Amino acid sequence: MRAVLPRTLRARLTAGLVVLLAAASLAVGLTTVLALEGFLVRRLDQQLTAAGGRFPASLEHGERPDADNRPDTRGQSAYTFGARLKGGEATQAAVVHDNTDARVPLTGADQQALAQLPVDGRGHDVRLSAIGAYRVLAVAGDDGDVLITGLPLRPVAETVHRVELVEAVVFGSALAVTGVAGALWVRLSLRPLRQVTATAAGVARLPLASGEVAMPAPVPDTDPRTEVGQVGAALNRMLGHVGDALARRHAGEERLRQFAADASHELRTPVANVRGHAELALRHPGPVPAEVRHALERIQSESQRLSTLVDDLLLLARLDAGRPLARGPVDLTRLVLDATGDARAAGPDHRWTLELPEEPVTVTGDEHRLQQVVANLLANARTHTPPGTEVAVRLGVRIGQTGLTELTVADDGPGIPEALQAEVFERFARADPSRSRAAGNTGLGLAIVRAVVAAHGGTVEVVSRPGRTVFRVVLPDARAAEPDPTIVTQA
Repeated sequence: MRAVLPRTLRARLTAGLVVLLAAASLAVGLTTVLALEGFLVRRLDQQLTAAGGRFPASLEHGERPDADNRPDTRGQSAYTFGARLKGGEATQAAVVHDNTDARVPLTGADQQALAQLPVDGRGHDVRLSAIGAYRVLAVAGDDGDVLITGLPLRPVAETVHRVELVEAVVFGSALAVTGVAGALWVRLSLRPLRQVTATAAGVARLPLASGEVAMPAPVPDTDPRTEVGQVGAALNRMLGHVGDALARRHAGEERLRQFAADASHELRTPVANVRGHAELALRHPGPVPAEVRHALERIQSESQRLSTLVDDLLLLARLDAGRPLARGPVDLTRLVLDATGDARAAGPDHRWTLELPEEPVTVTGDEHRLQQVVANLLANARTHTPPGTEVAVRLGVRIGQTGLTELTVADDGPGIPEALQAEVFERFARADPSRSRAAGNTGLGLAIVRAVVAAHGGTVEVVSRPGRTVFRVVLPDARAAEPDPTIVTQA
């Protein structure tokens, strides 16, 4: 039933208008037909009352008619029926035809129907097998008999049917015209609402999650005297508030990005100086106390970690700013092979497997950044899983899709907690202690993976459960159309 009902407001209003008009037309038509039929039947009753029992009384001597006792057909309407009942049985029955009477044969059912008529001087409907439906009136005769006079109901039925046909044509035409005109009127009346819908749909299509957002033009019709105008005015106010909030958020993001870029840039030099002085002090040929050497080694280690963090932050800031990466053919097969070898050397306690296609896989992009993507994924699998974990690396064309290269890194470690999976690619996302950092890192590795992959027009996703974690990177290969290098998705 719900599938039959129209879904749009315009269709519902138009359908409601047509249904209401149809109900009103039906009510008018039924009332007219019933009133007309009642009127015509009452006229028949009046004619029967005026005729009285003269015609059936004249049938009393109808067996041997002569000039003196011939049935009285003068003044009787054509097809007037007359019958005389004696002792509950019809002795004579005739119908007027061309100023003469024609005998009417009566069946047993006809006899019974006539015998059951009440002698009340009022009209009743009866159907006779030989002549059809009649309106009849029964009165008492002078000889203790019953005189029945009737007129045919066929003219009444024909008149009523003709009126019904006329009403059907008129009301049907009115419904058709009203449906078309109503649809146009409703469409015109709902034009401001369509503008509100178009504006709301435009807002829904905007990428509101990050970056600068250009809000659509406000709704032009904001007449407070109409309901649609009130909705439009409320929507405009809401769009204004949302636009202000997004502008403030974007300004804050820009300040934060600029601060991260400036801070990273400014920290590179002093961090490099600290690291250099620590290395220089450790190379001093003279004796150095053990406590001092340990402190210098810690300074060198932490300055190296801080240098890596500064480089990662600076890279993310540049990607956020939309700076294009280098574009060129990159042998992804070689990158994966080298990165897996480095990871095997760094994590000998893990079991590493590598699956490569027979033909080299080439993509278009920045070779250094793609190498960083592969290295970060393998380092993530190595540092967040216990010794003995198997890490499987696979490179190939995405199944069922041409022009797309797929890189997967899967491990059978403890998995990523479900609560963390939604934010695993965020910056400084912290994993559950079950995936603790034995070697430590900056917490920016996966964020860099997502930013670099997005800058190459690709996607990255993770599916994880206990005993199975899969990172899947999809990139357009060199045969696919190269994306615009200036288009960078915000990380």
